[in-house]
Amino acid sequence: MNRSFERDLLLSRAVTRGRRARWWLPLAAAVLLLGGCKKPPAEAQRPPVDVTIVTVEQKATPVDFDFTAQTESSRAVEIRARVEGFLDKRMYTEGSLVKPGQTMFIMDRKPFEAALQTAKGELAQQQARLTVTKANLARVVPLAAQNALSKKDLDDAVGNEKEAEAAVIAAKGQVQTAELNLSYTIIKSPLLGLSSFARQQEGSYVTPTQGGLLTYVYQLDPMWVNFSISENELLRYREQIAKGQLRFPPENKFDVTVIQADGSTYPEQGRIDFTNPAFSSETGTFLVRAVFANPQGTLRPGQFVRARVSGAVRPNAILVPQRAVLQGSKSHFVWVIDNESKPRQRVVEVGDWHGDDWFITQGLRTGERVIVDGAIRVTADSQVKVVGTATPGPPTDGAAEKPAASAPASAAGASLLPHERLHEGLHEGLHDAPHALQLAQQRADDGAGNHAERRAGSSADRRAGNTVADSVIR
Repeated sequence: MNRSFERDLLLSRAVTRGRRARWWLPLAAAVLLLGGCKKPPAEAQRPPVDVTIVTVEQKATPVDFDFTAQTESSRAVEIRARVEGFLDKRMYTEGSLVKPGQTMFIMDRKPFEAALQTAKGELAQQQARLTVTKANLARVVPLAAQNALSKKDLDDAVGNEKEAEAAVIAAKGQVQTAELNLSYTIIKSPLLGLSSFARQQEGSYVTPTQGGLLTYVYQLDPMWVNFSISENELLRYREQIAKGQLRFPPENKFDVTVIQADGSTYPEQGRIDFTNPAFSSETGTFLVRAVFANPQGTLRPGQFVRARVSGAVRPNAILVPQRAVLQGSKSHFVWVIDNESKPRQRVVEVGDWHGDDWFITQGLRTGERVIVDGAIRVTADSQVKVVGTATPGPPTDGAAEKPAASAPASAAGASLLPHERLHEGLHEGLHDAPHALQLAQQRADDGAGNHAERRAGSSADRRAGNTVADSVIR
């Protein structure tokens, strides 16, 4: 009896709880739904972007043209064997500076000394013959005058004398040839210059036609510097001259400077002394040669250098720092501050570099204010604050170029999701590559933390709501 009463009482309480749960459950859900519909905090207005500017002005600007160039000896001489024979000795140190008349090689002289003696013997023989013919003629002439001898005898005597004279001349020529060949066995440098390595070794048999090249000697002072100008470059210069955008010096007397491989400037100034009138059919370029004094032998043949050609001027040129010019998807552009102090994007056409600046050929007018430092952080709806005037060169240390991560985070920035903050950090840090990743990562970490807090708060709210619902149900 008692057990049956207790079971009925428990069943009645369970039914009552179920009815209460059906009553309170919709009410609890409505309360939670209303609590989750709170409006997010309004985003704070972004602070103005600190920028520096440059005021556009036109002025005549000297311009330099840089070309890849190579040095060449102004006189490169092949040292060759002029007679055939065995190479006896090398008399110079390879790679050393040799003087005019310095002996470099000696060939075997014995055969040439013997040939000289033979030629001298032949000369003596012909001279003796000439003496006999002259004496014979001296005897024949008076006898012929007395008609003691025939006319033929006189003619024979005269002919023999002339033949002997010719033989003596030929013999003298043979002696000179033998002496010359003997002198050729001593091979000397014809100039002051730098010697190359020996192409033939001692004991080699050389002839003027085969194996006759023994070495080279390169004159170092003066030195030539050769560079090439392409057809496209030449046409571009001509077009700019026709438009009045470029002016060459009178009589095209350019100054040329050599920049060496380590970036140092060669102290001597050069001048252009030759321009090839024809283009190369292989490269489509034409050769230009500049000559430089090289008294210390600093420049060596075959060096790759940069030739900087100076003397041209761009009249009425507009220059802006390179960091002010941004690259869009199809064109270059700059930010110009209008009369209402708002940034406006302006498409420009750029020319050549000039140090740390761009030549602007179209798109800007005198007096306009162009944003330089801070341009990468400017958008069309940005507020800007001019903090200074930019100068050519790398970005200044002012606030305009400091990473945005170093400034206090704004409420708007704090409300961004991690991937949105990462994108914004990369956008603002793109101009300053060394800080870009640090900036982007910091923004992503900050955003991740804020997002995690929001997620944690939402989870806590859900857990609290579940607890209330459970308590209501119970």
